[in-house]
Amino acid sequence: MLAPEALSLGILAGGRGSRLGGRDKAWIERDGLPQVLRIARRFGDQCGAVLVSANRDLPRHARHGLEAVPDRQPDIGPLGGLDALAAACTTPWLFTLPVDIVDPDASLPRMLAQAGGQGAVARDDDGLQPLVALYRVEALRAALAAALADGEYSVRALQASLALPVVTFDGLRFGNLNTPADLLAAGCTTA
Repeated sequence: MLAPEALSLGILAGGRGSRLGGRDKAWIERDGLPQVLRIARRFGDQCGAVLVSANRDLPRHARHGLEAVPDRQPDIGPLGGLDALAAACTTPWLFTLPVDIVDPDASLPRMLAQAGGQGAVARDDDGLQPLVALYRVEALRAALAAALADGEYSVRALQASLALPVVTFDGLRFGNLNTPADLLAAGCTTA
């Protein structure tokens, strides 16, 4: 088990939301609570810091007490967000989640930490979830530097280079909010 002061939560919220007409997924609401705040509150007591990879409306995040970090290298997808989070992280470990996750299990950090090594990546009943992962920050920074230097922008390739084990969460579906149908099914609104 990782102590909260050794772990940062990194919420990947820097995407364009193109399948949702450009909506900022961070501020899509479920039960009156924006996704980014829902995730921060769910895992905040397990993490010493909360960082948000965001590329728009940074002051809005700050108004809610969240540290938003923009991509250092734009337009390379989730790897750009992961790079920004790793650069800003001040703890030895970084636990990442996509902002469009619907039902992340509260045991995720603990279960991923039990895999040991440089971290781990989650698999639910829908398959591998590469944005749901735990990283040793020092190893992540080195792997990111090599990937960016090679022009390799795949998160899965990055995780393979780190030899991250996969932790399977049988009977769970984390879900995601990618389409209007997903929003409807999850009972979401936008703000």
